[in-house]
Amino acid sequence: MPMIMEGGLARLSGQVAIEEAEPLAEWLRATPDAALDLSACEGLHSAVLQVLLAGAPALLAPPPDPWLAGLLPRTPLPNSTAEVP
Repeated sequence: MPMIMEGGLARLSGQVAIEEAEPLAEWLRATPDAALDLSACEGLHSAVLQVLLAGAPALLAPPPDPWLAGLLPRTPLPNSTAEVP
């Protein structure tokens, strides 16, 4: 499964397809302090990338691909020392 949401954390892994864009957008709208773990993400469909850029969740762990990581702003969690479990 390329996307798992647990509370305020979404873990995206493997190749994240266009089918994940709408559920991700809905989750971001419903989760004000959303955070992402992309440490196992190998690629994102452009629609998913647009959702992430528009939703601007905190990025706890960037994807391993430097090019993909460079597309995403690394947003720290305000007043938080949260770590990816």
